[in-house]
Amino acid sequence: MTSSQIYILIGIIALAGIMAVLILTRKKMKRPLSPLAGLAFAFIIAGMVFGDSRLIGYGLMGVGVVLAVVDMVRKLKVKKD
Repeated sequence: MTSSQIYILIGIIALAGIMAVLILTRKKMKRPLSPLAGLAFAFIIAGMVFGDSRLIGYGLMGVGVVLAVVDMVRKLKVKKD
């Protein structure tokens, strides 16, 4: 295994752990995952899947991170208003 494959494996394991925690605590969550956050999550996973091409992989992950940040900012604005 190359180092990039190890990083991808670690990322997939981390995302699987996050999803497991979300599924187990879904009953306690006040609001479900927003569509924008779900889209960001999908872009990050797609970036890991297409990680063989660095430009495409990192690009998709970057789009996912930007969408997640936009979702967080929108939620903060809603709470303040």
